[in-house]
Amino acid sequence: MSITIVLPTYNEAENLPKLVSALLSLPLDLSVLVVDDHSPDGTGRIADTLSQGHPGRVFVLHRAGKQGLRSAYMEGFQKAFDTGAEAVVQMDADFSHDPAVLPEMARRIADCDVVIGSRYVKGGSLDDRWPAWRKLLSAFGNFYARTILSFPLRDVTTGYRMWRREALRNMPLDRIRSNGYIFLVEMVYVAYLMNYKISEVPIHFADRRWGKSKMSVRIQLEAAVRIWDVWWHYRDLRRKTRSSKLTM
Repeated sequence: MSITIVLPTYNEAENLPKLVSALLSLPLDLSVLVVDDHSPDGTGRIADTLSQGHPGRVFVLHRAGKQGLRSAYMEGFQKAFDTGAEAVVQMDADFSHDPAVLPEMARRIADCDVVIGSRYVKGGSLDDRWPAWRKLLSAFGNFYARTILSFPLRDVTTGYRMWRREALRNMPLDRIRSNGYIFLVEMVYVAYLMNYKISEVPIHFADRRWGKSKMSVRIQLEAAVRIWDVWWHYRDLRRKTRSSKLTM
């Protein structure tokens, strides 16, 4: 099975070479698509060098500037479809998502529509270096989103996911409007409403060791407000889901 990793980047010059090396060393038929938003630290140039050093395995999409997570992934998905990927992976470029989990995700995707790397199932964990307040904030944000949207996944805010090609192509991607942190929640919520088979694989979520985090309290507060818009936006799909379950 051919797998394409879609890797949005902004100022990940220190992480990218190490991450690409780790990904390409996995026993998988795997390629990496770097979607760089004109990083001022030269991430895009590094990506080009990696592409030249690994022809046919590392590809680069250069964008004019910071255009948001949604558009980065939408462009990346289309490129992955065009190159014939049978599975598409979303993951962060800062080593918070361990590449070593990908073989297990690839094993499960044969019987699923999407496999997610979960911090909140048995065996999952958060970085020990995180202070208690940060762990509580992460857990509460996940609990809040799960409660408002009323769906049973344990980790709805994770950004580590592998999609089966057909499942991702059948998603109503044109309806997905969020362009920040909440984009990740919206995508998996739609998959749930479409009755996709979703599997959760335990992961250890590590804190970044190089570079600067893009997460902030402002982004998290914005996500808390936007979750209500997501709930309202998909009221038609909720009705269809309830109706289909009642007639089964």
